[in-house]
Amino acid sequence: MSMRRKRQKPMGEINVVPYIDVMLVLLVIFMVTAPLLYQGVDVELPQAEAEPLRQQEQDPIIVTVTSGGEYTLSIGSDPDQSISLEEITDLVSRVMRNNPQTPVLVRGDRNVAYGHVLTAMSTLQRAGVPQVGLMTRPPQEN
Repeated sequence: MSMRRKRQKPMGEINVVPYIDVMLVLLVIFMVTAPLLYQGVDVELPQAEAEPLRQQEQDPIIVTVTSGGEYTLSIGSDPDQSISLEEITDLVSRVMRNNPQTPVLVRGDRNVAYGHVLTAMSTLQRAGVPQVGLMTRPPQEN
């Protein structure tokens, strides 16, 4: 009877297949999140002597996030109207199709959770807004 001996791996070999799987998963995650990072909003921190933006020829679309986390929308000279995120997507996408140069701003209460402002910004991006600005007010001089 001949017994075959199984060839055993030496202790120094490492199975790299699981590491390749993890690397590919991380690659997919980075590929998905990278465009979101580059499509984000450019924000410069306010400075004491900051100059206001020049007056736009057209009235901006302003999405306001109240301290309670509710959303309002102001298009042109229309006053703020309480609105849902789905309605914001619908109305803003229609305006952007007709006039893609319309400036879009988000005005968030300073006491609102950061997530509500991000939700408003991502909703605007889904509606086709290429660039979203954040509204601030100049610092108070003492």
